[in-house]
Amino acid sequence: MIRVAAGEKLELAQKDVTIKGWAVEARLYAEDPYRGFLPSIGRLTRYVEPPEGPSGPGTLRIDSGVREGDEISMFYDPMIAKVIGQGDTREKAIDALSAALDRLDVAGLQSNAPFLAAVLDEPDFRKGTIHTGYIADHFPDGFTGTVPKESQWRAFVASSALIHTVFVERAARIEGRITPHSGAGKPHDWTVLIDDQQFAVEITLESRLDGGFSATVFMPGLAAGPLNLDTAWQPGMHIFEASLGKEDFSLAVEDRTQGYWLRHRGFAALVRVYSPRIAELAARLPERPEPDTSKLIVSPMPGLIVTVNVEPSQDVKAGETLLTVEAMKMENVLRAERDGTVKTVGVKAGDSVAADELLVEFE
Repeated sequence: MIRVAAGEKLELAQKDVTIKGWAVEARLYAEDPYRGFLPSIGRLTRYVEPPEGPSGPGTLRIDSGVREGDEISMFYDPMIAKVIGQGDTREKAIDALSAALDRLDVAGLQSNAPFLAAVLDEPDFRKGTIHTGYIADHFPDGFTGTVPKESQWRAFVASSALIHTVFVERAARIEGRITPHSGAGKPHDWTVLIDDQQFAVEITLESRLDGGFSATVFMPGLAAGPLNLDTAWQPGMHIFEASLGKEDFSLAVEDRTQGYWLRHRGFAALVRVYSPRIAELAARLPERPEPDTSKLIVSPMPGLIVTVNVEPSQDVKAGETLLTVEAMKMENVLRAERDGTVKTVGVKAGDSVAADELLVEFE
């Protein structure tokens, strides 16, 4: 551009510029798609990109301006990276981009990767049947995730069973344990709980010389017979890349106190792996009641309090403005959802607040 402005000629003529293949770009943003795409600022405690270049069905390119440890602040555009998939056909370009989003490791804040991957998986998008009202038509109630496919059920069940078996067998080798070591290469019977569904699994695990694992997995109801599961995953890794039978996949993995949080494209779930007896007992436990938050106004996003329009003991009507929160150069007005009397106000103009921080409490 500078050379053209100086009067120099371009090295290429228009006839030299030809179209070859397809490219599809997704913009990775620090936004929470589950909360109306509100900004999700914070520090990138993990940020690992998949390698650029040839990637399965196509070629991958990533243009980013961040590194692990950087902070996404409330004062600038929340874009993290542009992820581009290229291929001979539109379908291959989409597949390359989808695989890249599966292998992006982003932590410390929420990103729109689940939503992007869900859109890329939709038949209408893959056919090119898109328009400016696409999101409103396909997600009329907002984005809440996607219904899992049969292949995702298999991937979640097999992967969680392998991960849990690895941890159990490692723990069993600690000296002085009451529970005896079952022995490497022997089958384990597990019951995998995902949401309100249970899946029986039998898995036999073998460690590979490269540090990864191979397993034979039998999942009645999800597969007609045993399947081979191969992965280079090791404890501490947050992306689980594997092949299950003839299917290749990549999952995001987090080890949680009550199980394992897994995500593949638009489907995410907390997965618990129990012995059959423990699963039977767990099913009898009563559900913990949800806390009553009807009298609390919390910040929907991290941001800066611009104005506070109420004070303690003030009566307000439904629809009345309570506060204004600024984030990412946008002002967000919080209004009362019903009539009530203000009990406490926990912030003042100029305060910085975190997502879900208590702002106003009603009597």
